[in-house]
Amino acid sequence: MSGERDDDRPPAVRQPLEPLAVDTKPIVLVGLAVWAVALLATLLVPAWHTGERAWWPWACVTGLVLGGLGLAYLRRGRGNAPPGKP
Repeated sequence: MSGERDDDRPPAVRQPLEPLAVDTKPIVLVGLAVWAVALLATLLVPAWHTGERAWWPWACVTGLVLGGLGLAYLRRGRGNAPPGKP
């Protein structure tokens, strides 16, 4: 099988896909919650924030800060982007 067609039918024409309208605020909020739980876990378990793993809590803090900035951006109205189709 070489992937060639044996009949004389024309190839199917595909319509371009439209982007889905997705409410991204809940996605960002879930991400923030996951980073908060990870931060809490790294602070409660001493082996996870001492020695060579001392940067782990800071990674969680960075995730929270960036997620907060993303949430502020979304609440502001996604910049100058037009609203998505429902």
